[in-house]
Amino acid sequence: MENNDRGQWGSKLGFILAVIGSAVGLGNIWRYPYLLYTNGGGAFLVPYFIALFTAGIPLVILEYGFGHKFRGSAPLSFARGNKKFEWLGWWPSVTSFIILSYYTAILSWAINYLFFSFGQTWGSDTNAFFFGEFLQASSGPFDISGMRWPIFIGITVIWAINWFVSYNGVSGGIERLNKVLIPTLLGIMIIIVIRGVTLPGASLGLNKLFTPDWSKVKDLNVWIDAYGQVFFSLSLAMGILVTYSSYLPKKSDINNSAFITAFSNSGFEFLSAIGVFGILGFMATSQGIPIEDVATQGIGLAFVAFPKVFSLMGPVGTVFGVLFFLALVFAGLTSSISLLEAFSSAVIDKSGASRKKVITITSIVGYLVCVIYATGAGVFVLDIVDAFINSFSLVTVGLLEAIILGWIIGADKIRKHTNSVSIYSIGKWWEVMIKFVTPAILGVMLITKIINEIKNPYEGYPTNALMILGWGIIGFIIIAAFIAKSTKWHKGVLEKNIEDEEEAI
Repeated sequence: MENNDRGQWGSKLGFILAVIGSAVGLGNIWRYPYLLYTNGGGAFLVPYFIALFTAGIPLVILEYGFGHKFRGSAPLSFARGNKKFEWLGWWPSVTSFIILSYYTAILSWAINYLFFSFGQTWGSDTNAFFFGEFLQASSGPFDISGMRWPIFIGITVIWAINWFVSYNGVSGGIERLNKVLIPTLLGIMIIIVIRGVTLPGASLGLNKLFTPDWSKVKDLNVWIDAYGQVFFSLSLAMGILVTYSSYLPKKSDINNSAFITAFSNSGFEFLSAIGVFGILGFMATSQGIPIEDVATQGIGLAFVAFPKVFSLMGPVGTVFGVLFFLALVFAGLTSSISLLEAFSSAVIDKSGASRKKVITITSIVGYLVCVIYATGAGVFVLDIVDAFINSFSLVTVGLLEAIILGWIIGADKIRKHTNSVSIYSIGKWWEVMIKFVTPAILGVMLITKIINEIKNPYEGYPTNALMILGWGIIGFIIIAAFIAKSTKWHKGVLEKNIEDEEEAI
C-alpha cells in the first residue's frame, strides 16, 4: 500500500534538483575551495575521488535505497526495517532541526550582505565591520549582550520563506522552488567564475589552487578532510536523503540518481573553487600581498575577504557583490528547506498530524530557538554547536547507519531493491564498501576527532561552554531521539508498508 498522503515528487527531475539543492550549500562555496588549496591542491583530488567512490556514492545509494524501500522518513524507515533501531532515525532528524536553527542565522547574514552590496556599506575595513559593527559580537558565548535587529529581521524572513515553501508540500512547494533556484544558482556561479578567471592576477590564485603537492597525499589528516568534505557536502546522515527518496514513485532509478547527485555536487564544488581562487588571486595582486594572506574559509571568506574584493573591483564590484550574496542565499535556502523537511516529515509520519500543522508548529519553535543567534553571543554559540555537530554527531550517525543497515537490516536487501528498480545494477563491491570500508573510515575519523578535541579543546573556548553547547547539544539530541522513539506511532502507519517490513524481519 503506497503512502501517498505523505506527498510525492512530480517528476524525477524535481527529485534530482531537490537533492542537489540540499547538497549544494554554503560549504560548497566557502569550505571546499579552501580545503582543496590547503590539502595539496591538485593532489587533493586523489583522496577526494577515492572518498567519493568508496564512501560518498555508496552511502547516497544506501540512504536512497533505504528510504525508497521502506517508504518513510528516517524514523519510519528504521521502524519498518527493525523497530529496535527507530532511535537511529530520530537522531539525524533532530540533528537537522538543530542545524537548521543556526543555518538560518547564517542565511540572515547573507541577506543583510545582499543589501549591503548595493552601496558597499562594509567600507574599507571589512573585518571590523563584520565582527564589530554588524555582528557586534560580545565577549563570549554566555554574554548575550542585546539583540541585533538586522539579523533578527533576516531570520524572520528566512523562516517565513521556509514555512511558506514547505507548507505547500513536496511537489507544490519544495520541487517548484528547486526548479527555479538551482538553475538560477548555476547561472550566477558561471557568471562569477567567468569574471573571476578573467580578472588581473587570477592566474596566481588558480596556480596556487591546482598546483599539486604530492607530499600531502601521505598525510592522514588530508584523507580525513577528503572523506569529511564528501560526507558533509552530500547531506549524509541528516535524514534528508532518506526522506526525499521516500517521496519517489515505486519505480524510480535509484542507482543512477545517486551518481547524478554526487557528480553534480562535485561539479559545483569545482566550479566554486575556480571562481573563488580566481578572485582571491586578483585580491592578492591588487594589494601586493601573497595569496596565503587572503586565502581563508568559512565566514571569513564570505563576509570579510569577498566584500573587500568587491570594493577593489570598482563599480562592477557592486554587481558581483549582489550576485555572490544572491548565490549564497539561494544555495542556503534550498539546503535549509531540506533540513526542515527531514525533521517535519518524521513528526508527520509519527503523529499522523497534517503537514500544514506540523510545518507551522516546527517553524514557530525553530524561529524562537533561532533568536539566540541574533544576540551578541550568537556567533560564538553558532561556532561551537556547528563544530560539534559536524565533527561528532553526524560522523557517529553515519558510522551507526553503515553498521546497522549493512549488517543487521541488510545491505544485500537494499542492494536487491535498488537493482530491481534501476537501469544499472550495482555489484557486491557496494556491500563491501558499506559493511567494511565506510565503517572503518568513519571510525578512524571519529576517534581522531575525539583525540584532537581532548588534546586541544575547540578554538580555546571555556570548558563550560564546550560542555554545554558542544557535548551538551549532542547529549540533548540523543535523549530527544529516545524520547521520540518511546511515543506511539499513528495508527496503521507501520503496516502501510507491511510487505517490506515482513521481508526485512
